[in-house]
Amino acid sequence: MIPLKEKGCRTQKNSIYCFRKQGVRKHSLCYVRRHMENTEKLKELFKPVLDECGVSLYELNWTGGHEKNLQVSIIKPDGSMDLDTCCIVSEKLSELLDREDPISSEYTLEVCSPGAEREIRDLSELKNMQGAYVYVRLKQAVNKKTEVTGEIIETDDEQIVIEYRDKAVKKKLAAELQNIDFIRMAVRI
Repeated sequence: MIPLKEKGCRTQKNSIYCFRKQGVRKHSLCYVRRHMENTEKLKELFKPVLDECGVSLYELNWTGGHEKNLQVSIIKPDGSMDLDTCCIVSEKLSELLDREDPISSEYTLEVCSPGAEREIRDLSELKNMQGAYVYVRLKQAVNKKTEVTGEIIETDDEQIVIEYRDKAVKKKLAAELQNIDFIRMAVRI
């Protein structure tokens, strides 16, 4: 097995990154000609590879200024991600992009995790996260709180219940989903 550093993979700021290597065994970032900014077509193109690897697309973005990066954030069904999986997906997407050649300008392919503190974007994600540690910002205060960090105890179609600590005392906060301004995963300290 090739060490992960030689595969072009690294971790940084709670995220995992794998960069596509340039042809003939170069261990540098790959810049490829052919650019297509239609992300929907890229999502369709990537779906079979992601399904085969047992991951789903969390987000697909074009980043960078002069040097474009195609950032592909992936996640496992249980919400986790590991470096080996990122590297495998990076290699398979690289092969697919070489074969299909859908992008007409120079870019760097970056396959990464969405990060340990990723945003929870919709109810379908939230329903599978019982026991997860999260940060929640509310539109209107509930029990004099507009922000809370704690564990999801219960979720249904209308509300979320979070258990949090106020000094040394465990408390629960029930908030309507419509009252949530922002919610993301949090790291326990």
